[in-house]
Amino acid sequence: MNGIGLQKKEIEQAIDKVIEGMIGLKPAIKEDTPASIVSMDVWDWSQGVGLFSLFLYYKETKDSEILSYLTDWYDKRLAEGLPKPNVNTMCPLLTLSYLYEETFRPKYLHICMEWAEYAAGRMPRTPEGGIAHTAVDSPNEGELWDDTLYMTVLFLGRMGMLLKRDDYVQESVRQFLVHLKYLTDVKTGLFFHGWTFKEGHRFAEALWGRGNAWYTAGLVDFLDMVEVQSGVKGFLLSSLDRQIGKLAELQADSGMWHTLLNDPSSYEETSATAGFAYGILKAVRRGYVGADCGAVGFRALKAVLDRIDGNGVARGVSYGTRMGRTLDFYKEIPQCPMPYGQSMALLMLVEGSKHLD
Repeated sequence: MNGIGLQKKEIEQAIDKVIEGMIGLKPAIKEDTPASIVSMDVWDWSQGVGLFSLFLYYKETKDSEILSYLTDWYDKRLAEGLPKPNVNTMCPLLTLSYLYEETFRPKYLHICMEWAEYAAGRMPRTPEGGIAHTAVDSPNEGELWDDTLYMTVLFLGRMGMLLKRDDYVQESVRQFLVHLKYLTDVKTGLFFHGWTFKEGHRFAEALWGRGNAWYTAGLVDFLDMVEVQSGVKGFLLSSLDRQIGKLAELQADSGMWHTLLNDPSSYEETSATAGFAYGILKAVRRGYVGADCGAVGFRALKAVLDRIDGNGVARGVSYGTRMGRTLDFYKEIPQCPMPYGQSMALLMLVEGSKHLD
């Protein structure tokens, strides 16, 4: 299927390096956030994305060292004290919910239950009940961001299944639908970064790469976690299919995608490309999209593999990206190694190896 001469051993070696690169990340630029979103020693969304990929790798391999790293990470953060819940700080709870099933530590479940209750019932909402993208440095009142689906909604759906709380499951499904309603670009099938009810527009109307990748990578995992009614599942997958069709058109000759998907003057961005590769390849394996899409995914995989340096660090990853009001804002986001860049690369490589079996 791949047509690019990849060997499974090459991918396995890259996996080991990427994991080492993630765990050892240190800030390479001056950060503008209250706490680092580069160092893995902080409880926030960026680290949460990284932890989830490590857990999925553990489930594939049963590598006890990965499990020990994860439990040590959570125990240290819990001892330090957790930040206040918001959309972004919710992200690490997804992995913690799975670790509970591995360790049966009551504290893990108790925290997950508390935060899931907050997400389902008390987290700030927009009109029509969407989860407002609250963050540590801004309430973002009345704003829907595509990031929210990955950072909070996956966890809410997962907890619905774990606790047998159908209300949580249905709320997670509703969040996907509300976000798709306001963020879908009907002309292309891609997704805008955000929508504001207060001002009634989509900010810069940015078809931002990583924001789109949160849907591509997130949906295929959401459907593994949550039992979705066939009609809704069909709707979600039709959105994925149309998105992938447009992505195939916009893929650069290098195999990468640009940080603004429809703007070749914006830089090619690694975390989005890896997220697309993962989501596309997994969608092919699950039968969600046609097998011909696999070539698109493998071109992206090869392109990302070429951007992983000798230390296992994925290069060309854009730093955390707030809501932009101009398209130039996205073009000017600095690039540096990030946990989510490592995470999407890890997910992509593990998924790619399955296609080489």
